Amino acid sequence: MIYDPFKVLEEEAYILLRNAIIEAFPEILDKILITFEEPPPGHGNLAFRCFDIARHLRIPPHEISKKLVSLIDTSKCKYIDKVVYENGYINFYANMGKLGELLYQVISNLREKYGFNPAPQTKTILIEFLSTNPIHPIHLGGARNAILGDTLSRLLTWRGHKVLRHFYVNDVGRQVVTAAFGYDLLGRPEPWDKPDHVIGYIYALTSSLLEIEKLKRTLDRAKALGKDEYYRAKVAELDEWVKVAVELKERNPRIFDLFTERFYKVKNPEGQITVLIKRYESRDPEAVELIRKMCNMVLEGFKETLDRAGIRFDSFDWESDIAVWSGLVNDVIRKLEATPYVIYSNGALVFLANDVVKDFNLYRDFSIPKGYEVPPLTLVRSDGTTLYTTRDIAYTLWKFKQAERVINVIGIEQKIAQLQLRIALVALGYKDLAKNLIHYGYELVNLPGLKMSGRRGRYITFDELMDEAIKKAKAEVELRSPYLPEALKNKISESVGIGAIKYAFLSVSHLKPVTFNWSKVLNFERNSAPFIQYAHARAYNILTKAGLKDLQNEVNISLLSNEIEKELLLCLIKFPHTIEEAAEKLRPDLLAEYANNLAIIFNSFYDKVPVIHSKNEELRKARLWLVNATRIVLKNALNIMGIAAPSRM
Repeated sequence: MIYDPFKVLEEEAYILLRNAIIEAFPEILDKILITFEEPPPGHGNLAFRCFDIARHLRIPPHEISKKLVSLIDTSKCKYIDKVVYENGYINFYANMGKLGELLYQVISNLREKYGFNPAPQTKTILIEFLSTNPIHPIHLGGARNAILGDTLSRLLTWRGHKVLRHFYVNDVGRQVVTAAFGYDLLGRPEPWDKPDHVIGYIYALTSSLLEIEKLKRTLDRAKALGKDEYYRAKVAELDEWVKVAVELKERNPRIFDLFTERFYKVKNPEGQITVLIKRYESRDPEAVELIRKMCNMVLEGFKETLDRAGIRFDSFDWESDIAVWSGLVNDVIRKLEATPYVIYSNGALVFLANDVVKDFNLYRDFSIPKGYEVPPLTLVRSDGTTLYTTRDIAYTLWKFKQAERVINVIGIEQKIAQLQLRIALVALGYKDLAKNLIHYGYELVNLPGLKMSGRRGRYITFDELMDEAIKKAKAEVELRSPYLPEALKNKISESVGIGAIKYAFLSVSHLKPVTFNWSKVLNFERNSAPFIQYAHARAYNILTKAGLKDLQNEVNISLLSNEIEKELLLCLIKFPHTIEEAAEKLRPDLLAEYANNLAIIFNSFYDKVPVIHSKNEELRKARLWLVNATRIVLKNALNIMGIAAPSRM
């Protein structure tokens, strides 16, 4: 079965070009790659650059392109109309009539699933994403992570892969235990608000008082030693943390006063937290009961947020279960100790990652610049506690028992830790696994005027973001469609608001920071989810008004002959190809860009061409088919991005 009509065009162009190269320059064939790019408007549908051939043969690119085109005969081609040379390029022009008929056949076969484009070899792929520490609500950065991970899962599923969505519950470590210590100090109260928000408040409160006490001790020592400049710097730091405490008190005076009263009765809270970490790692029943109860409260809050955003997980993997209590992390440490790449330094166990890079020559495999020194990784602290990355090595080995390929959606700031993880796998003898482990790093989200900090309790939550987006979308719906029933207005506002947030994160490359701007996010005129959703609703309404019950009747595609119809056909033809490229390159932004471009072309088609009121009945049917094909593609593109495709706006 044909899934990708554009690939059929590429394959025909490839055969023509390859045969011409064999005839003209056979010695060059195994030295170049025959790949195509999209030419500028008005220069055909596929372009081949002759510059690589020219560089090898030392012949001007223009002469290469002229020679190859002279050897290409399109008389027997089905989908290529003509081939021309221009400035060192070879441009292929499609026979849009034949290609349109092929699109018609493919959509007739796949119907609502058009765009499904299975990979030649399908795999089981485990995507670990979000994995926010269970100490505060999902905030802006976590929202981007969740949306990226969800869309990658959907994209790879559309390529036919079996995708497993995993959330790693980081229940081992100082941050979680700090929150649990504070929760216990308050008497383990029932949540007075959404549970993840409650624990987020307690974590910030505990962190602020711990910092204030630590800084006071530091100031006393600095004053005694006469370190005036250091003293002044620490005073400024203390003032900042006191401001944080004041903010927290304003948010909940009763809980603040109760907590501070109890906190200042505790001797050495930092030491108690360290002891609690060790107790939990050794599976002390009381420590387990406390920390698991707190984590589960936060996870319930996460699930409520994610359900609202239409994001799901197949598995919540507990770090303690998989990496610690199973003995897997100790097994990893033991095996690494048996290699020549582990040393003891000041009582800590340290992994010499850079030595592995040099011995195994991993520079090209892991894209490590020559001369770059990969920092050593502390596996076990001098107090005997393990670090996150150490436990992550064990977790990674566990993940590869579930899947052939693993993708970790983790912030770009974890680049070194993720590299150390892959290098550790090589040291353990798992180089193939290391090559199939992908760190899908993403940049930060900026909200002008806000500096976020979980420890300080300063962040915009995903919940607040969705509330604000829905509120702003409701105002737009009221303005544009005041006559709609209230229940429908609310439904549209929710799908538009949440969709707007998702598109804002997906339309920017994951390697670039996102600056969140409401005027762009909810723009109904261009490059936003509402703009694309509106185009879908417009297509749906045209079909509803036409009153057609069955759009599968025979249609004469050759009647779609004017320029805007051809442009729309070509864009629809490229949809499965875009799915393939976005999935293989892990680039959801390519799909977002495609959907926006399709909406622009369709709106132009809508403005320029009569559909329902076409005078020719056969042309009317063909145009209605084109509208329906656009509806299918817009719906599928939106759904792959996790965005609703409303029928009314």
